Amino acid sequence: MSLAPFDHQPRTRLIYGNGTLARVGELARDLGGTRALVVSDPGILKAGYVVKAVGFLVGAGLQARVFGEVRENPSTEDVDRCVAVARDFKADLIIGLGGGSSMDTAKGCNFILTNGGRMHDYWGVGKATKPMLPLIAIPTTSGTGSECQSFALISDAETHVKMACGDSKAAAKVAILDPELTLSQPQRVTVCTGIDALSHALETAVTNKRNAFSSLYSREAFRLCHSGFSRVLRDPQDIEARGLMLLGAACAGTAIENSMLGAAHSCANPLTAKFNVVHGEAVGVMLPHVIRFNSQLPEIAAVYESYFDGDLADRVSELLWEARMPRQISEYGVKEEHLRDLAEMAAKQWTAQFNPRVPSVEDFVELYRAAL
Repeated sequence: MSLAPFDHQPRTRLIYGNGTLARVGELARDLGGTRALVVSDPGILKAGYVVKAVGFLVGAGLQARVFGEVRENPSTEDVDRCVAVARDFKADLIIGLGGGSSMDTAKGCNFILTNGGRMHDYWGVGKATKPMLPLIAIPTTSGTGSECQSFALISDAETHVKMACGDSKAAAKVAILDPELTLSQPQRVTVCTGIDALSHALETAVTNKRNAFSSLYSREAFRLCHSGFSRVLRDPQDIEARGLMLLGAACAGTAIENSMLGAAHSCANPLTAKFNVVHGEAVGVMLPHVIRFNSQLPEIAAVYESYFDGDLADRVSELLWEARMPRQISEYGVKEEHLRDLAEMAAKQWTAQFNPRVPSVEDFVELYRAAL
């Protein structure tokens, strides 16, 4: 790989370790917070993590309010509801506690609360003109790596198009990586988020934006996630394996911030929009075929070979089998007559342009057909 130029600006303080949620109060206070809005979802509320976080915040002298209505794949409507709560409370600090949806909603809220307008105004990169509130990101899943990214992925409530809204000011000031918070994940969530993290490691490794710095994080993300995934499937209470996955997902998130993603994610979003396929499953079912497509470039094949001593596409398929995930999109109801529409949608996805082989609509048709 040639040493392509890059400009890396670390924005997020990473705190890793069992029980580190207990530090959220002191960290919020150190950031100047006095009124903290905790953004989370009903499942995390039920698990008791929100109550714990609020207790630590109050113990540190802050006032706290909870927006606990985050939904999977948050839309502009979800963000607007969160903004209404934040304005009423006069929040001066935001905490995203949960999976990628909670952190994305927290970031989306921050955009509108501080800069006004609506999410559509921030679709793209660097469109916020005013400072944002300090954000603390606390992931409870090992998947999106959103805690290490400056992007909020928000769907248009009417068209269901996913908008990537990125700005350096939106990045978390602090990310708390507490493996204990991931122990309560249902098995299906563990599987879907784990495959997502693995896909992030492998896609960032070969994009046309990759560089020497991002490649370090891509490689370490794959090593950590590949080491931890099967262990977590065998024993969900393996806290060391949970830690490997959580740290791996964060490394992959850092890689995304510096090198973006590729065609597997371009293929996944239409499957989610048209057939309601969970994001991690949608990426996973397409990933082996995208790996084979990219491997036709010798330099990309060499990268894959350096990651795994064997056929990497087959290895991903084995992991999908081990996780009892579908390996054909026909299992979601996709038929031959749907492929053209899916391909046209995939070709319009933002991540398609970063794939090492930029796919045409016909290429996407063939990728979907291979997965059928």
